[in-house]
Amino acid sequence: MSGSNFVDYVKIYCRSGKGGAGSTHLRREKYVPKGGPDGGDGGRGGHIYLKGNSQLWTLLHLKYKRHVFAEDGQPGSGGRRHGADGADITVEVPIGTVARDALSGEVLGEVTEHAQQLTLLRGGRGGQGNWHFRSATMQTPRFAQPGEDGVETEVILELKILADVGLVGFPNAGKSTLLATVSAAKPKIANYPFTTLTPSVGIVAYRDELSFVMADIPGIIEGAHEGKGLGIRFLRHIERNSMLLFMVPADAGNITEQYKILVNELRQYNPELLQKRRALAISKCDLLDEPACTALRNQLPKGIPTILISAATGMGIAELKDLLWQQINLEYDGRDD
Repeated sequence: MSGSNFVDYVKIYCRSGKGGAGSTHLRREKYVPKGGPDGGDGGRGGHIYLKGNSQLWTLLHLKYKRHVFAEDGQPGSGGRRHGADGADITVEVPIGTVARDALSGEVLGEVTEHAQQLTLLRGGRGGQGNWHFRSATMQTPRFAQPGEDGVETEVILELKILADVGLVGFPNAGKSTLLATVSAAKPKIANYPFTTLTPSVGIVAYRDELSFVMADIPGIIEGAHEGKGLGIRFLRHIERNSMLLFMVPADAGNITEQYKILVNELRQYNPELLQKRRALAISKCDLLDEPACTALRNQLPKGIPTILISAATGMGIAELKDLLWQQINLEYDGRDD
């Protein structure tokens, strides 16, 4: 994913169509001077829909189209003719898109499947013509209903990456290098923090033509849930991953403490994230000799599957794939620490 092309947050101004007015027409013909009311109903205003498209991976196409207006319904006419309905508008979005009301923050819906259609805003109903209001005591009503107004609001669209495995770690922990090693993805890699500024997704080939999806999430720092560093902008992508692979480099010092900080950031942002399956990979282990690796294994946190890896040399990569595949296909064991 190119940083310039990946857009996961847009705000658009939406307006559904207004309903057409009912007609107040009275039937008048050469030999029917007092034919009575025959005003037709107005057409409904156009709806605005969201539709999932598995071929899309970004909201870039909406970045420069901030106004979405559906068509108004047409008024009714004589002869009880119904006005035409306003044309609907369908906005295609990537799978994993959440729509929120910009003012209230209310979730309007979430698109989770290809071709799933979500009604974002409903158009106004068309007004009834005067034909509906005739009665024994009012045989020539000269009024009809106006059409209902459409709905106007600003809508926030947020994209949450769908992946089997989400990589979680501090900046420069080796997440992008790992993704590039195990998949065909080509994230930006450099020896400085915050190289990754947008999520990257790759398909990891496994045995017997099996595969799973891995997502590289931009690095987290202590205080990210409060907006520090890249803040919470990318934490939402972790919400849609089946499991989380925490990554701590071998030269990080106290690995257990680093892991606890990462877990605490997720807990502060959304405690439900800790219900996901987890594994821990100690990266950059090519920097250590065998005695150092042995000493490191004795310092690892308890209660989480852990493996030592090096994306540069391939150390532990096959075992890591086995571990991830096993975890993806396991039932959650109830761990919440």
